[in-house]
Amino acid sequence: MDDLNVLSDLTQKDKYIFATLCQFLWVQGEPLLLIFDVENEVYSKQGITLSVLKHLEDAGLIAFENKGFVKKGFGKHTRLFYCDRPTKMGFQDNENNSLDLGHVLLTARGKELALTIPVIRNQQFYEYVIRRWFEQGLVLSSIQIDRDRRPNIAGRACAIRAPG
Repeated sequence: MDDLNVLSDLTQKDKYIFATLCQFLWVQGEPLLLIFDVENEVYSKQGITLSVLKHLEDAGLIAFENKGFVKKGFGKHTRLFYCDRPTKMGFQDNENNSLDLGHVLLTARGKELALTIPVIRNQQFYEYVIRRWFEQGLVLSSIQIDRDRRPNIAGRACAIRAPG
């Protein structure tokens, strides 16, 4: 499927909403949307609500599940990337670990479209996710934690496309 087919039936508003949603993407082998609590202000301040998610599901870009999704089979350590910057994660057990992914997964169509969107880094969201993982007992290491908080316009845009 080429980019034109992915976009052909989407309105400009749908494209804008989906681009906004992409600020909540992390990458661990594939793009993962981390939407844990739809009513949390970290999402609602960006216009991402349950009705918006249902609309994107109807458009075939995401799958929404009230019970949530889990990614299984992690070893003791893994790395996830937010805006091309790694966060190393250590689990309590040596094998068969799982990670809560929240309520939303990208469909194949959504993944393809997500790879074409420049993502704007959301520091509040990043800290929200790190705090959540820390509270779950995960050991985290990242060059992004406690970063210099001065705005850096040049460093705000990032892509989720994997190198190579």
